[in-house]
Amino acid sequence: MFDWPVMDPLFYGVAIPAVLLLGLSKSGFASGLGSMAVPLMAMVVSVPTAAAILMPILLVLDILGLRAYRKDMDMALLKWLVPCSLVGVFLGYLSFKSLDTKTVSLMVGVSTLLFLAQRIFWPTAKLLSQPTRPTGVVLAMTSGFTSFLAHAGAPPINAYLLGLNLAPLRFTSTLTVLFFWVNLVKWIPYAGLGLLHTGNMLTALTLVPFAPIGVYAGVYLTRRMRPALFYRLVHGAMLLTGCKLLWDGLS
Repeated sequence: MFDWPVMDPLFYGVAIPAVLLLGLSKSGFASGLGSMAVPLMAMVVSVPTAAAILMPILLVLDILGLRAYRKDMDMALLKWLVPCSLVGVFLGYLSFKSLDTKTVSLMVGVSTLLFLAQRIFWPTAKLLSQPTRPTGVVLAMTSGFTSFLAHAGAPPINAYLLGLNLAPLRFTSTLTVLFFWVNLVKWIPYAGLGLLHTGNMLTALTLVPFAPIGVYAGVYLTRRMRPALFYRLVHGAMLLTGCKLLWDGLS
């Protein structure tokens, strides 16, 4: 059965900025802001529709990110972060029909703000300033879970990686490779749920040209930015994302 793409101009007025934010986030610059893409688009379409439309765009962004950053990844971290995140994706699939979007937004928003508060006000607390492997396992699974439900996987895993004090390029590259595998695996359950129909895919096709703009702008800035400023921007992105998701969960 053929489904027509979204034709509402208001949708594109919201979706284009959402895709640009997603591109910036995928580049590692302002990491976390991509979690706002689905909530923004959900102002004019349903959350499952927004998430499905973004799937092909995420694939394009992930491929662009891999081309730019694949040489700087931390393979030792990825060997266990990827499997743990995929467990979270599976749990998200099992929970898809029982959890509403507001609940997920509230969970991610609160946890993001708590992680950020710990980084700013209690920087010497060992939980995240000196993160352990068990902490990373929990946060990676949480990241896969929230990524499946609302493409909001960055804030939880950011909270873990920030505590490792990786160089900006290694931080960005590790996130890029991690979410390439997470987003690739998500295609299977999304298809099984009937979300990847022709209407959503054709709508995504109209938005794809905007994806590289955010990525290349972010890559340019990330490669030329001092680490201290880079992490201030990551913290700022986490604050904006946490507040937006908290608002969505409570409204």
